[in-house]
Amino acid sequence: MEFNALVQFTQQFALVWFFLLFCGILLWAFWPGNKKRFEREGQKILEEDNE
Repeated sequence: MEFNALVQFTQQFALVWFFLLFCGILLWAFWPGNKKRFEREGQKILEEDNE
């Protein structure tokens, strides 16, 4: 395998890997089961500012 082929393969693999990682993070962030937890954490921040 030539160096240029290896570089091209690595770049394509990294692109696919980071795209899948990004999609996974989006799914986790917008998953309906996480809504209450995110709202609770958001309220904590607002309550701490009032003190």
